[in-house]
Amino acid sequence: MSEFDYFVVFAEMRTGSNFLEANLNAFDGITCHGEAFNPHFIGYPNSDRILGVTKDVRDADPGILLATIRDDTPGIGGFRFFNDHDPRVLQPILNDPRCAKIILTRNPVESYVSWKIAQATGQWKLTNAKHARTQAVPFDAAEFETHLEALQGFQVMLLNALQRTGQTAFYVAYEDLQDVGVMNGLAQWLGCDARLEALDKSLKKQNPAPMADKVSNYEAMAAALARLDRFNLDRTPNFEPRRGPAVPTYVAAAKAPLLYLPIKGGPERAVRAWMTALDDEGELTGTFTQKTLRQWKRRHPGHRAFTVLRHPLARAHAVYCDKILSTGKGSYLEIRKYLTQALSLPIPQDPEDPAYDTAAHRAAVLGFLGFIKMNLGGQTAIRVDACWASQAAVLEGTAAFAPMDVIVREERMAEDLAYLAASVGRDAPVPGQSDPHHDALAAIYDEELEQAARETYQRDYVTFGFGNWG
Repeated sequence: MSEFDYFVVFAEMRTGSNFLEANLNAFDGITCHGEAFNPHFIGYPNSDRILGVTKDVRDADPGILLATIRDDTPGIGGFRFFNDHDPRVLQPILNDPRCAKIILTRNPVESYVSWKIAQATGQWKLTNAKHARTQAVPFDAAEFETHLEALQGFQVMLLNALQRTGQTAFYVAYEDLQDVGVMNGLAQWLGCDARLEALDKSLKKQNPAPMADKVSNYEAMAAALARLDRFNLDRTPNFEPRRGPAVPTYVAAAKAPLLYLPIKGGPERAVRAWMTALDDEGELTGTFTQKTLRQWKRRHPGHRAFTVLRHPLARAHAVYCDKILSTGKGSYLEIRKYLTQALSLPIPQDPEDPAYDTAAHRAAVLGFLGFIKMNLGGQTAIRVDACWASQAAVLEGTAAFAPMDVIVREERMAEDLAYLAASVGRDAPVPGQSDPHHDALAAIYDEELEQAARETYQRDYVTFGFGNWG
């Protein structure tokens, strides 16, 4: 009798999870139900239910689908789970020793480049090599470092959870997927008696060319990767050492020993402009790793680290305008779709629609605050995004590695930034307009909006002593 009732494959995009699933499903007695807890679809992009459980039922209570997969799948059932899937099921499956944990890993550079190529070509699966699309893609160092930090953080979380609960996982590397012996060993571990003579060949490797042929700025990529601590990178992702917060977004002044730790949703653009003007239009330094940030600190004795807080209501409003109402680059189109369909927020298809008046804007912002409250409480299938995570939580994440010298308030930027500049011997320029959405918020502001913000961000109001925005 198997020691497991069901299984989960922890993976990420472009790690070979589709190929692993195809081979698991080739065993008589094993069924993998795809991305069962992807917040944007259920199982697969074109499916509407798994074992009779619809997406709406799953979104209302993911435990129903989890129990259905466990209890109603012939043989042993499971699913693939990525780090941005419904967080409400993560702890239940991690804490359940009757859930078999399969952890699929791949060299993060290869998975990143494969992801970029799939984005560029629109081809996410390949079943016929004659239809293969290929394109050399640029390597974005800052984007890769953010990708790597997220991957490593998720893997370390998995490792710690298994350690604390006395469990172990079956680790599968991308290269192991071509070994029928490994696949048979995995089936045996799951308690399945069936064995494969050969692997499923319906899916084809999409980008077999050397890395130099797949990346348009290969030399720049090599130089960027050389900045990383190769020992940590080599250990990715199975047994990563504990790491501090992600630092690629930190920004240093061109000459002054000032380090800005941005909070998403805050006045980043205005602060960057102020830092640029501080050193006569000098170029800011960014895309740090922990290693290069330590080097910068050693080279700049007397350095000061700071951030700028924005009032919680103004921050939520700005995020709504920039990420949800807007449909341009950087907007969250899938979450926008979720808010309109699942929560019926009155978000227009065209942000410039004249029918979207002040009343509709107020109703949408009020609804968005309600969504954030549920999201921060773990009651939705959507990730807790850095743009609307509480500012207290963001600062806690930076404290271990880069403790703050000064916490500036947006409404006091002129005075507080002048003090900060004086502390390092600089004359401060006057900061420019920091919130382009101020007037739009002023037009809808009332006590109900303020109260909704307080209920959503009670921790920030208490921690930082925020008063009413108005």
